[in-house]
Amino acid sequence: MDRAKYNPGPASGASIQKDGERWTLILVRELRHSPDKVWEALTDPAHLREWAPFEADASLGQVGSRVKLSTVGAPAAPVSETTITRADFPKLLEYNWAGGPLRWELEALDSGGTRLRLWTTIDRRFIAMGAAGWHICFDVLDYLLSESPIGRIAGPEALKFDGWQCLHAEYAKQFEGSDT
Repeated sequence: MDRAKYNPGPASGASIQKDGERWTLILVRELRHSPDKVWEALTDPAHLREWAPFEADASLGQVGSRVKLSTVGAPAAPVSETTITRADFPKLLEYNWAGGPLRWELEALDSGGTRLRLWTTIDRRFIAMGAAGWHICFDVLDYLLSESPIGRIAGPEALKFDGWQCLHAEYAKQFEGSDT
């Protein structure tokens, strides 16, 4: 795929939950690739540099590992240090990023693919933006796993792509009225 021709598809696979004052964004994407292959893309720093909205200075695949995560495209590139709290290869991965927990669940599908679920705590004001951003990251991840990498599209750079504004608006509409 030519990166210049990339256009995110319609908003789908996202929901939100409220727990007290905390909001959780849940994203689900079915990938054609095995859980082992998806796990590697979620934990290996070289793979993360190709699709994720952060860079890691070490593997995320081992419980107890301390890893520095650098947010891509943010002013002053904030760095957060995290400890991997769960790493059940190739099913479950948990750690904190940017002040909140990330939980990745990988479910093997009969087709040989993977149902990937991400739970992330996010400020209510940024849920639609977060959903749109992760949507694009998951698209880029899929291209990477299909051996047709288009390069990371995260942070302010994502706003440059045709369809981002529409994607953001679709998620905002989906989540409208979800204040309870």
